[in-house]
Formats: sequence, structure tokens, C-alpha cells
Amino acid sequence: MDAPAVVRAAIYTRVSTEDQAKEGFSLDAQIEKLRAYCIARDWMIAGEYIDDGYSGRKTKRPAYARMMEEIDKWDMLLVIKMDRIHRNSKNFMMMMEHLGKEGKEFVSMMESLDTSTAMGRFVMDIIQRIAQLESEQIGERVYIGMEQKAKTNGGMLGFNIPYGYTYENGELKVDPEEARTVKKIYQLYLEGKSLGSICKILNDANIRSKRGCVWAKKCVSGILTNPVYCGYLRWEKYRNKSTHEPIIAMQDFNTAQGILQKKHGSPEPLLFV
Repeated sequence: MDAPAVVRAAIYTRVSTEDQAKEGFSLDAQIEKLRAYCIARDWMIAGEYIDDGYSGRKTKRPAYARMMEEIDKWDMLLVIKMDRIHRNSKNFMMMMEHLGKEGKEFVSMMESLDTSTAMGRFVMDIIQRIAQLESEQIGERVYIGMEQKAKTNGGMLGFNIPYGYTYENGELKVDPEEARTVKKIYQLYLEGKSLGSICKILNDANIRSKRGCVWAKKCVSGILTNPVYCGYLRWEKYRNKSTHEPIIAMQDFNTAQGILQKKHGSPEPLLFV
């Protein structure tokens, strides 16, 4: 009699920035439990794929991508909980369709579900949709909280630090080198240079954006329309006076808005009041 085939398991673990503060979702805890589960099921661990600090709402995660590229190396995808692999029902179903075409199975340890049974597939789909509902409800509550904070002049909202500043001890601080570039952008634009010309000047000077990329028109336009540079914070339709140090004079900012409106016909009023 032939010996039963060895099941090769791919272990996937993930935590987002928010998850790191929650008990039971640390990467070490996930890995330890999943390894023990494989030993109990007599599965061989074919690979361990770990995404640290990535949201389950997005598919662009390095370990997740590598795992799918190495799909021929494993038979079973194992996670500790379904929301560790995806928090979006559409992304989850696309993944399941791909696994099915490749003849792979999916197991969620805590839900005790796997795709080798019809009931498991049915219940897994329901649980995934509930997880998506919970995620969307959290997003709605966060949005409401941020809007209320913006209404009451509650300070900086979001996590994208604007070019020209750093973020220290809960406050925006001027970055001298980047601030010089911001001033140069406004100077060139007020002198009549186009967005494309400004990009070329910056790129030819080997000046890079916040993320180290070359400059594009959208990046330059974003700086010219962001009231943060004249001492205000903007979140959607709300604009509030801030305590951080401005880089650009209010008059120069307003002049730039008038030029942008005339040249590009923005559907929204850009002139700062």
C-alpha cells in the first residue's frame, strides 16, 4: 500500500499597525500556534509568509505576493483567522477562485473551517462577509470621529506627513531642506513657470519627493494647493488655523490659487479665504 501523500502547508501571518496593539494578534503568537497546528495535523510546513504592518484590506503585501508566486511549493494555505488573509470579501473570493484553479485548499485554524468540505466553503463565505461588514463599520466610525475633530479644530488628521515638514511629538516641524524646495516651487509658479517646467527643474537638480520619487505635475499641484504651507490644516472641506510654522506667506498662497483657477479651471474653489 502506498504511503499517504504529505500535505505541504503554507503558513501566512499578518498584523496591521492597529492589530499590533491587540492581544492575541502578535506575529509571534500567530506563528507559534500555526506551527503547533501543523504538527498536530502531521503537515509539513513548506513556507512561512509574514506581513508586518500591512492592512488586510489591501492585496499589495510583499509576503502575500511571494506566497502566491510560490504556489507550486505548497498544497494548503493555513491562517490563524480568516481576517488575517483578507478583510475584503471581493479580494477573498478572488483568492479562493485562484486557489481552486490551482488545486489548493484553504484552512482557517480558529474557525475550524477548510475548503475540503461543502459546509466549510459555505460557512467560510458567510464569516468572511461578516468580517467585511465589521471592517466597514469600523471605517465609518473612524470617519465620523475624524470629521468631528476637523469641525472642532482638533489638529492634524491622517498619517501622510506633507513635504516640507517632519512629525515630532505630535506636531509638524519644518524640514529646512524640503522647505527650501517648497519656497522654490511657489517662486517659480508665481514667476509664470508651468507645472511641467517646475517638475523638470526639480528633477534636473536631482531633488526628490518625500518618497524619493521624481516629481510629477500632480505632486507640484498638491503642494501649490495645500494650505498647510501657509499655516492651516485641511481635511476634506474643513480648513483650520494651526499652530505649526508656515513656510509660505498667505498672500503668495492665495495668488497661486488664483493662477491655478484661471489656468486649470478647477471645479472646486481653490482660493483660500
